[in-house]
Amino acid sequence: MTEPRATALHAEHQQLGASFTDFAGWTMPVRYTSDIAEHTAVRTTAGLFDLSHMGELELIGATAAEALDHCLVGQPSKIAPGRARYSMLCAEDGGIIDDLVVYRLADDHFLIVANASNTAVVHAELERRIASFTVELRDATDCWALIAVQGPVSAQIVGELTETGIFGLKYYAITETKLAGSNILLARTGYTGEDGFEIYCRPDDASRIWAELLRTGTPYGLKPAGLACRDTLRLEAGMPLYGNELSREITPFEAGLGRVVAFGKEADFVGREALARRRDEGAQRVLVGLTSAGRRSPRSGYAVLDPTTGREVGTVTSGAPSPTLGHPIAMAYVDGIYEEAGTRLQVDIRGTQDDVVVVPLPFYRRQES
Repeated sequence: MTEPRATALHAEHQQLGASFTDFAGWTMPVRYTSDIAEHTAVRTTAGLFDLSHMGELELIGATAAEALDHCLVGQPSKIAPGRARYSMLCAEDGGIIDDLVVYRLADDHFLIVANASNTAVVHAELERRIASFTVELRDATDCWALIAVQGPVSAQIVGELTETGIFGLKYYAITETKLAGSNILLARTGYTGEDGFEIYCRPDDASRIWAELLRTGTPYGLKPAGLACRDTLRLEAGMPLYGNELSREITPFEAGLGRVVAFGKEADFVGREALARRRDEGAQRVLVGLTSAGRRSPRSGYAVLDPTTGREVGTVTSGAPSPTLGHPIAMAYVDGIYEEAGTRLQVDIRGTQDDVVVVPLPFYRRQES
């Protein structure tokens, strides 16, 4: 068995007393102090994350945009240089191979960010699909470390260390700049439901950048944050996680993400026919939010039941106590007839049927300043 890889910041995490977990082939910090404290910091001040396990693929060439239009369900050719879009790589049957963020660094240069568990699969599938295009695809994961600052005061913290006018950087935009004296790519995006930034830097620069962010951010309330609170943050924000809400058995339409499929683009793309059928037929199961007034949380894999008949009508994909809202929340796939907000259902929690209510996603939405 291959030993899990350590990120360029592993020593810093050890010094901070992090607890670690093996995740997608990497040794990652799961928490430093407490999940709730780190979660609350991101919601109220800011959290500092090491995301270097994410996969980075670079596609370069005169026909790179056309190649990605063929490979992905979205339309990367419409992305302006310096901007990004959320997209998906789907199979011929419409199942989701991975969800991605695609940055256009230049007319002929794209950065594709894949989930850590899927990087090799995405790379191999893209290689196969671009064979007829004059482009170069490379796995650049080892060339980048990725650090995120997320939370209401993230702009103040990052702004003190960079040459870029932070407040003018739009959401889902990316720019080349310097931070703490190092060349970086700075993106305004994230996976927490808060304003925030992702910093792509060279691994050799990661320790210095991490230290400077901590030094500058601590007076603002910045805290190092691990994967545990990242999961509850994205759950509150209704953001899907590959392997939970997204998989090869799910199409974008079940997941409520049919909007990412660009049927209007001229280029043919892998999965078009299957996705068009699913769009026209309607999804039999749909992703919904569930809330509970009880104390026990629905967890991934738990059965969702019709309270009248006791029949299983769905499955929980993610669930946890919500630190922000103060009660259990979950996402689940349920039969379409149960998707209306206010519908009362039950979840089988270790043999006991707990009452839940269907609610719109997301559970939490930040207040715009």
